[in-house]
Amino acid sequence: MDEIGWIGRRNVVRLLGIGGAALAAGLPTRVHAAVSGRTLVLGIDISDSITFDPAREAQYTAPLSLRAAYESLVTMSPGDYLEVKPALASSWARTTDGKGWRFHLTAAKFSSGNPVTADDVKWTFDRLINLKDQPSQYVTNVSAVNVIDPKTVDVMLVDPTQPILAILSGPNFGVMEQKVVAAQGGTAAADAITADKATQWLNQHSAGAGPFALVGWTRGAQILLTRNEHYFRGPVQFEHVIVRHMGDSATQLLAIKRGDVGAAFNLIPEQIATLKDDKQVRVEGLRSLDFVYMALTNEPAFNKALAVKEARQAIACAIDYDGIIKSLLGGTAMRCASFIPIGLYGSTEDTTKQFGWHQDLDRAKQLLQKAGLSDGFEFKLSYGDAAVSGLSYAVLAQKLQSDLARVGIKVALDPIDQVNLRTQYTTGKSTAVLTFWNPSGVETDQWASASVLRVAKRIHWTPDPTLTALVRQAAAEQDTTKRTALYVEYQKALIDQASLQVLFQPIYQFAVRDKLKTFPLTAAGWEVELYQATA
Repeated sequence: MDEIGWIGRRNVVRLLGIGGAALAAGLPTRVHAAVSGRTLVLGIDISDSITFDPAREAQYTAPLSLRAAYESLVTMSPGDYLEVKPALASSWARTTDGKGWRFHLTAAKFSSGNPVTADDVKWTFDRLINLKDQPSQYVTNVSAVNVIDPKTVDVMLVDPTQPILAILSGPNFGVMEQKVVAAQGGTAAADAITADKATQWLNQHSAGAGPFALVGWTRGAQILLTRNEHYFRGPVQFEHVIVRHMGDSATQLLAIKRGDVGAAFNLIPEQIATLKDDKQVRVEGLRSLDFVYMALTNEPAFNKALAVKEARQAIACAIDYDGIIKSLLGGTAMRCASFIPIGLYGSTEDTTKQFGWHQDLDRAKQLLQKAGLSDGFEFKLSYGDAAVSGLSYAVLAQKLQSDLARVGIKVALDPIDQVNLRTQYTTGKSTAVLTFWNPSGVETDQWASASVLRVAKRIHWTPDPTLTALVRQAAAEQDTTKRTALYVEYQKALIDQASLQVLFQPIYQFAVRDKLKTFPLTAAGWEVELYQATA
């Protein structure tokens, strides 16, 4: 990265903006500027980040920092999302009784310098499960975690036929140092849901074995990470990473052009186009496994029309999917047929063409007539004050409002704070909502089972038992051809139900300063492998 010399804390505060003084206190007296070889500054919208406690985190942008601060037992390599790779576990195999997995730990150390032990692994899992926050729902199949010796741990399963390895690659399962977190009020006991007091401390510090340590977070402003000198893969190049909140893509564009940030995450296509002649900035693309979707309630008390399947199907037929992708996103997106992104079992561009919804206004009107709603109906659409792939939810909502008006469906726009939106949706209080889905671990079942279990509850839908049985069968199937076919059948059922309508799957475009030599992007849920970033 461009060398511009040393700067003092006062200039760092100015660089960071609001809240900068608090974070600068964690830096040495002098630090390199944002474009130096010692400090990496990233520009990204982090407005949705509400916690950095791995056992509680369930948002979109926080995994970038969590993955930097914590290591899981296994991980995913960029571009390969079907096979897990070693991380804190150097090897693993089925237990002799076939009811779980045995993990052998590598010689890793926490940022404190203390070794990672099997006791830390067990304590981490027990705390996560007993906190009963959203991440605990990903491991309901874990029956127990047993310590065999200081470097060996067994993860036992309720149903050994169901997948677990890919799930454990997610940042939520980053191993914590028990002694450190317990000293801050953390507990893994059965009453952790009420007794644990460590989250507030974990929002400003970390106790992991990742390449960096979290040393400060100012909500809506920035996150500060410092290098873990004890990192088991060897110390990384950058001493400091500053994740600076830039909610406006125009601000990110200016910052990347001036060299104030090493990479910008949320630029829109028109802004990306302005960089083509900039010799100091390159554009890197990433086919994501995320998607933006519209969830529609089935609860008549919220909206009588949306409780009718044909009315929901009419909405699906009225949406101009191609216009969203081509006009609003400049073609930098795909669309999966249903709730499994393109790139995983059973989901391809061909399945979208064959089975996915496509705009058909005549059919939409016929479906409205079948639903007894020939004159249309109205519903409220909630969305957050944020953007995905450079496209704001507000603009997307306006596009949907215009599309649906063509068949007599009126959309009342309801913009609300992103965090409040998340709470409203997850507690089942939304009539209709625009939101995203991104992986906590790249396992196809993480999408499929979630849709018929957690997400179904949010929209007040009770799936047919045969559908939930199909999802479990697909997850257990070892033959890849058969597994793919089962997931296709699952998607057909979800498409017909029409409550979870996928709008687009982004192809992310990142603007990167050219002297940032390596910046490995990943679709595994944490966006960048920061330990591999070099200048």
